Amino acid sequence: MRVKYAVGLLLFAVLLFSCGSVDFYEQSKRFPKHEWEASEKPAFSFTIADTTVSYHIYVVLRHTDAYRYNNIWLDIATQAPADTVRNQLVDVTLADNAKGWLGTGMDDIFDHRARITRAPVKLKAGTYTFTLSQAMREDPLAYVLSAGIRVEKVRL
Repeated sequence: MRVKYAVGLLLFAVLLFSCGSVDFYEQSKRFPKHEWEASEKPAFSFTIADTTVSYHIYVVLRHTDAYRYNNIWLDIATQAPADTVRNQLVDVTLADNAKGWLGTGMDDIFDHRARITRAPVKLKAGTYTFTLSQAMREDPLAYVLSAGIRVEKVRL
């Protein structure tokens, strides 16, 4: 009876951990004063070796409940292998009037994960660098704790 229970528990654990996304890369830059200055442009680099899978790319952001806006404008510069730098201006929605903060929160800290690719993307082999800068009118942007990039392999 114990063997059946142990095998069942093992199978359940395998199934539990096999569901979900496969994290490939996640890195964030903390802002010690809880202010993001426009001149502060954190850069994140990672290397792609597996070109057979597709990826989702996210911006990750952490702020306090005192953050004054329901969005944040980000200028995201992407340097792909053997390519020019491409910039995209992204409006990340953080809250709405009906639900409040859209991210996950604990006490007065909120985490957001906003996908910046519309669909899964194929990436070339090599090193990618993403540079983030806040493009809000307030400088420094108060109550922002950290910002970063997350890359996930897409499971089909």
